[in-house]
Amino acid sequence: MIEGGDLSNRALVLAPTGRDAGLAAAILKEAGVPALVCETLDILRARLDEGAGLAVVVEEALRDCDLTGLAAWIEAQPSWSDFPFIVLTQRGGSVERNPMARRLSVTLGNVSFLERPFHPTTLVSAVRTALRGRKRQYEARERIEEIRRAEITLERRVTERTAELEAANRQLASQIGEREKVESALRQAQRLEAVGQLTSGVAHDFNNLLTVILGNVEQLRKKADDPALQRRLEMMSEASHRGARLTAQMLAFSRQQKLEPRPVDLNSTVKSMQDLLQSTIGGSVQIAPPRLADDLWPAMIDPTQIELVILNLAINARDAMEVGGSLTISTANVVLREPDTPEAPPPGEYVMVSVSDTGSGMTEEVRARAFEPFFTTKEVGKGSGLGLSQVFGLAKQSGGGVAIETESGRGTTIQVFLPKASSAPAEQGAETETAPSAHEDHLVVLVVDDDDAVREVTAGLLTDLGYDVVEAGSGGAALELIERNEDISAVVLDFAMPGMNGADLAREVRARRPRVPILFATGYADAEALTGVGDHQIVHKPFVQAELAHKLSRSFAAA
Repeated sequence: MIEGGDLSNRALVLAPTGRDAGLAAAILKEAGVPALVCETLDILRARLDEGAGLAVVVEEALRDCDLTGLAAWIEAQPSWSDFPFIVLTQRGGSVERNPMARRLSVTLGNVSFLERPFHPTTLVSAVRTALRGRKRQYEARERIEEIRRAEITLERRVTERTAELEAANRQLASQIGEREKVESALRQAQRLEAVGQLTSGVAHDFNNLLTVILGNVEQLRKKADDPALQRRLEMMSEASHRGARLTAQMLAFSRQQKLEPRPVDLNSTVKSMQDLLQSTIGGSVQIAPPRLADDLWPAMIDPTQIELVILNLAINARDAMEVGGSLTISTANVVLREPDTPEAPPPGEYVMVSVSDTGSGMTEEVRARAFEPFFTTKEVGKGSGLGLSQVFGLAKQSGGGVAIETESGRGTTIQVFLPKASSAPAEQGAETETAPSAHEDHLVVLVVDDDDAVREVTAGLLTDLGYDVVEAGSGGAALELIERNEDISAVVLDFAMPGMNGADLAREVRARRPRVPILFATGYADAEALTGVGDHQIVHKPFVQAELAHKLSRSFAAA
């Protein structure tokens, strides 16, 4: 049995015969070394598994034994361990005197020989030397275990850090994707801004020119009897209206025109446009029966503009198809998630109207540029490249968006998403189309416009309607006339003028003559500038006499 002490520091003694085992154990006990006497080699082998600091073995116990098991245990020691053996021999440890020493050295490895008889002090000294060596092995084990624990901690930290980096990389990749979307939207917005600046700068002067042309054409047509001359005047009028529509398309794309959104039943709109679509599209392609959703939500949109959108999409679809193609208009209620493209609307509930064709479809390159202003795949003279641009501008300005589903050679579907209205469409009552052509009271109208030709044409149209007209070329001159002439009954003024613009002049006129109706004649004005101004107070250049008469009459009625 063990004479006290830690198992890892005890001495195992194997001396099956004689008094050597007891003597050695007694000497070690007296020296303070716990010792355990093992009766056989198998018992020694078992006790080694329990733990020991060294083994003291007499040579005779190993001479004729099978050392395979012991050798296997020694070979299987961990890297830090080199278990010490002290062999008590009669012949010493030299190979010349003791041939057994070679075999034991190879088998036991860390072995020292102590020749008998020996002094007790010699045995104690050899045991303590072996225990010191074993202690250093234990210290090496601790360092190795510390290193292993540190490696495990480091590996865990590396794993955690790697996971953090992977998460950061995923987040970065997501942010890069979001940034690319934002940059794409920014580029689109910059294109819109560029076209908006171009349009706003050109629209006013261009529409002034068209107003002069249309006004004079209209005056000439009243006096022309020659059919050929009437035909030429009609061509000039039509060309002027086409120019006005082109400017309106540019304003729609750049989101600069003033919209009048209200709840609209798109199913009714599509049904009412069937005859117009058929006459416009012609007989080259087939217009399939529309696929209209039941219980369609009302859409919040300018009804005139959405008709123009559907017409533009239908014309584009026709031009993309060969003879015999098919065009289909559909409506649906949709709920959208996060947008994938800059032209798509934000998440929410929308009313969708789509136009599908069986034409050539779009390549990825064409799809990427479809909404660019002036971009077209049509032949020269066949299109302005503003059709889809106008659709995109109107949808965005209305709070919706656009999506394209296309495949080269398989056709295209353009989907327009419009905000869901919170109320049902209002019933449209019959409106009178009769406008007064003259006033018996000889009402005086002040015409204010910085363009002499436009002012002259406008004055001429009003004079023909029976009004008395006074003219001013600037806001300051207009205010002087207001102060001097108490008979002024209405003001028709240009919105965009140098110095004092139409809005500034209108405020001054209302301060002096609150009850005098004001009609804005504008070829361009942004929506914010005309916020709060009713449609009956705005006449868009270029205008004709009938439109001017209606607007002025409504302004008098609302005053």
